[in-house]
Amino acid sequence: MIETIKESLAMTGATASRLAVRYSDTMYHDLLSPAETLAVRAESRAFAEAEIAPRAYALSQADESVDLFPHELFQAIGRQGLFGLSFGVEDGGRGLDYPVCATVSAIEEMAYFSNPVAAVYDVHCILAGRALSKAGPELRERYLRPVIAGQKIASFATTEPLASTDLSPKTLRTHAELVDGVYCVNGRKRFITNSPVADFVVALCMSPDGPVMLVIDLDTPGVRVGAPDLKLGNRCQLTADIEFNDVRVAETQRIGSPGDGLRTALASLTYGRVGIAACGVGMAQAAFDQGMAHLLSREAFGRKLGAFQHWQFRMADRAMEIENARSLYLKAARRLDAGESAPEPEAAMAKAYATELSVSMARDAIQIMGGYGYMRKLAAEDREYPVEAIYRDAKIGEIYEGPNEIQRMIIARRLFGRDVVG
Repeated sequence: MIETIKESLAMTGATASRLAVRYSDTMYHDLLSPAETLAVRAESRAFAEAEIAPRAYALSQADESVDLFPHELFQAIGRQGLFGLSFGVEDGGRGLDYPVCATVSAIEEMAYFSNPVAAVYDVHCILAGRALSKAGPELRERYLRPVIAGQKIASFATTEPLASTDLSPKTLRTHAELVDGVYCVNGRKRFITNSPVADFVVALCMSPDGPVMLVIDLDTPGVRVGAPDLKLGNRCQLTADIEFNDVRVAETQRIGSPGDGLRTALASLTYGRVGIAACGVGMAQAAFDQGMAHLLSREAFGRKLGAFQHWQFRMADRAMEIENARSLYLKAARRLDAGESAPEPEAAMAKAYATELSVSMARDAIQIMGGYGYMRKLAAEDREYPVEAIYRDAKIGEIYEGPNEIQRMIIARRLFGRDVVG
């Protein structure tokens, strides 16, 4: 803790504004993570402080473009071996005993400085990577191994212009017709993370035999990737449409059996929800730490802002909520590591609770810091402030990988049963 404070005081600019005292080190006592996970968290934090923090401000401010994607950082994550946390040694991964716990802990540490970087990681590893881990040895060797090494960028496509939360067969409009061992794919996918810079996409398509997951190289004739979307936040998490026009994909590029595609996609998305919960905790902790730094340094009416009971009680509540959110996502991760494919209600609870907390905590941090919280950069002092970016980045967590209304439906089903809830 003391060394972190010294380093913070010695740094300037965007990095100094983001390396606040970590209250999680004194307020949260992790009794859920095994020693292996604690070591990965420490490694991930050191990496994030060294590699992500110095880039975070610039990544949060520029408009989306292919040039904005942090290729060097992406490759550094690969060299560090962090893409391999979820996977076995046979595919080039670390072969951990608790791979989910390690992965989501790393995501929290990344999101503390940059939620879009954590989201890129989530899609690359958890969504696309998790689906690929269910493929046969040839596909894993061709795609998963370079994903783990950071040599190829992966994207994952389920959402369409008219299908997102509802991925039932009747809503999917991307079709794949199998003729003589080759699928002919037509359709459009929307909001596809990494697609403007990705090498391939793992895409959910509808076939006459049911939903299928196909691995499609994005340089295949007939594939067109659109320009990056312009978003409220998460700007270096590039998204775009992918259009398929008579794209020919070998049957050997299918993950699993015909009809298994939706099951494969939903398994990845369940794991992804736990990752998004970890993102929410990372952002909430960052906003909390920034707010506390201001409360302990800023004075009004002859007193530290932290001396006012309103903020004492508010931050006490937020500390309790961050504790609960972190415990929820780690509990869901432990259940996934134990082999449970649907760790409910914890996964749904963690995703909804943590993402809503990140939004409300970011809003509180802006209010605590007043005009400084509203600033991107204070011109008079050439000082950058991260809280407004956290506020912009946090909102998407309540929406993607299953909006929080759906998470409440999942929880309600556990309470009332599917016959009542539907």
